[in-house]
Amino acid sequence: MSSWTRHAINEINADFQRSAETHLIRFRLADYPGIWFYLKDESTHPSGSLKHRLARSLFLHGLANGWIKENTPVIEASSGSTAVSEAYFAQLLGLPFIAVMPATTAKRKIEQIQFYGGQCHFVTDPCELYSASVQLARELNGHFMDQFTYAERATDWRGNNNIAESIFRQMAHEPFPVPHTLIMSAGTGGTSATLGRYIRYQGLETQLLVVDPENSVFFDYWHSRDATLRSPRGSMIEGIGRPRVEPSFMPDVIDEMMKVPDGATLAAMLKLAQIIGRKPGASTGTNFWGMMQVAKRMRARGEQGALVTLMCDSGERYPDSYYNENWVAQQVGDISCWQRELE
Repeated sequence: MSSWTRHAINEINADFQRSAETHLIRFRLADYPGIWFYLKDESTHPSGSLKHRLARSLFLHGLANGWIKENTPVIEASSGSTAVSEAYFAQLLGLPFIAVMPATTAKRKIEQIQFYGGQCHFVTDPCELYSASVQLARELNGHFMDQFTYAERATDWRGNNNIAESIFRQMAHEPFPVPHTLIMSAGTGGTSATLGRYIRYQGLETQLLVVDPENSVFFDYWHSRDATLRSPRGSMIEGIGRPRVEPSFMPDVIDEMMKVPDGATLAAMLKLAQIIGRKPGASTGTNFWGMMQVAKRMRARGEQGALVTLMCDSGERYPDSYYNENWVAQQVGDISCWQRELE
């Protein structure tokens, strides 16, 4: 191992030691007696999202495998949040970074990538992300990080302070230490794979519900196991949903999947903002919609317990889209029916 690689791994480990644990926010809803709601706030990571954990793992994976060396350009295919987090770590190590992104990516995410010294390469078709990334890596003699393949491999799902271990450790002194259900959306599928594997590894009774947005194939793949599925459009909910089946998506560790309409996602996002007094991103709205569907079923059966989901990133990244009424009206349409259902 070169002295630069040792230094790089030490820098990433030092960054981890400087990082505090993310908060587990608890709230109650009067209409759901005996049900406790928890939101793990991943937006407080230094790079602003759940993807900070993934980016750290991917860089360590690349360094340990000898794929990333001094001055190696790093290329990633991303709808934004992973690219922001990888740009953060690339800057930490003094490496060039290029994000291959859909042209529709939120402006704030683009600005954050550039803030960390990264460059953005835009494609019009989300399905072109992979081929464009491979081509850039070949031309620049760089490393294509490929989060959609390596997310589940790079993360130590047995422990080592992964997202699952962190959740259950923080739940230890709560009224229901073992949650009834964990609710999670899938982008790469890496986080849902970590949660599902950890639940089984620890022999826990917790169920894993994965929620999937429109124009994503994960829900259909979970039912059919047809790996050739393709969607002609990409997901409108940045960071989650994929137009093809990704290698990191592990269907057999998931207990249930639920398709969530985009209107329901945005209605849930706005409702959650009222409850916690902060703006979550849209993928968190997808998570919260799924959480409320589980809560309704529990209430109907007279069950009590804890429900846990993630706040993947902050809504402050989306003032021009998800929090813009004109944009929502044009791109999604009337969401009032979903808002009434939540009320």
